[in-house]
Amino acid sequence: MTDLAYATGWRVVRVLPERVAARVFTAAADAAVRRDGRGVRRLRANLARTVPPDADLDDLTRAAMRSYARYWLEVFRLQDMPRERIIKGMRMVAEPRLRAALASGRGTIAALPHMGNWEHAGAWLAANGEPFTTVAERVEPASLFDRFIRFRSALGMEVIALTGGERPPFDLLADRLLAGGTVCLLADRDLSADGVPVTFFGATATMPPGPAALALRTGATLLPATLWFDPDGWGVRIHPAVPHTDVAQMTQALADAFAEGIAAYPADWHMLQRIWRDEPATAAAAEPVEPVEPASCPPPAGVET
Repeated sequence: MTDLAYATGWRVVRVLPERVAARVFTAAADAAVRRDGRGVRRLRANLARTVPPDADLDDLTRAAMRSYARYWLEVFRLQDMPRERIIKGMRMVAEPRLRAALASGRGTIAALPHMGNWEHAGAWLAANGEPFTTVAERVEPASLFDRFIRFRSALGMEVIALTGGERPPFDLLADRLLAGGTVCLLADRDLSADGVPVTFFGATATMPPGPAALALRTGATLLPATLWFDPDGWGVRIHPAVPHTDVAQMTQALADAFAEGIAAYPADWHMLQRIWRDEPATAAAAEPVEPVEPASCPPPAGVET
């Protein structure tokens, strides 16, 4: 039924006029806010840490759910989007940092939070002639996982499964980087038990060690990037490269860059899961997880975090 729902959504949304589809997704987001389910409550609690105490959390949560709905609308329609729109609709801040890293031949790791439309950012990179590799978390049913793999492959991405492959994903990603390739990883939510403690908006969170560990293993450039939606397009900021020191310091540098980007565009941070360690974990297992989202990989055995 899950696979059927996504398959139906892909077919229906792709044939609807864009404005009609956008109104439908906006209405669905507003309805979700009114229901105030567990995911919406978690989103509101997360957003409360990113804005001043006097911010209107009701308006911010509604805007964030509409942003998240726009992400899914664009995912369903991205395969049909003209290449020219994918490229020209992107506003890239500090693009020379990315171009320099790609031209260096040392390998490039782009680490992103769950902001804006990371699928579009990947499509933009591929459309500019820069293929890259990412990692996807397996979900059930397998047919749904395969559907998302086909979708991302059609956009020009190489997708490695987080689990169940013949080789550990960390080793495969290291091979791509040592060959001068590019790896893109979502890096603001820990999917393992090996998370690195970081200070994030003034409290302790854990983030995955994979991006920093890969950079240290391969010598690749580690670039934080934050994303947002413009009214008629998309925005990405390329932050300064993270110096190679150790996993803990480098992961903290990623957290600092993510916090800067999220503070500027809090409504475009789609975090419906638990992040901070000072919050109760009782409801965490029941909170929603986006299906087959790109994931950051765990470090190899023996890497100190």
